[in-house]
Amino acid sequence: MSLKDQINADIKAAMLAKEKEKLTALRSIKSMILLAETEKGATEEISEDAEMKLLMKAAKQRKDSADLFREQGRDDLADKEEGELEVINHYLPKQLSEEDLKAELQKVIAQVGATGPQDMGKVMGAASKALAGKADGKSISIMVKTLLG
Repeated sequence: MSLKDQINADIKAAMLAKEKEKLTALRSIKSMILLAETEKGATEEISEDAEMKLLMKAAKQRKDSADLFREQGRDDLADKEEGELEVINHYLPKQLSEEDLKAELQKVIAQVGATGPQDMGKVMGAASKALAGKADGKSISIMVKTLLG
């Protein structure tokens, strides 16, 4: 079952269960998928990789918004964003723990032959591809800096 079909089924279930917050998050995901499908030059169905990128983007937007709202003392809005983030995270693969991320990055560093901070670009390129969907770019970047530094 594709992500779009899964989202449509979950929207129906959320409507029947009258789960407003979940419904809002699901509709935003569906909107992003439909926009990607109707983009100029797009094929009818988007690939799983593109779906994953859309979900990662949506999750990052919600996380950044929630952080910003917390800084500004708007806990009501931050809670709403975090609720939507939980729904989005349900469709993303399980995120790597810090120890697992460190182990995976050490493998990538060994593969590209990085020796110091000057090789950060090479490591980030390879790590971003290898860990797509399993860790966000910010945590990868921080861990790479500590490992190469």
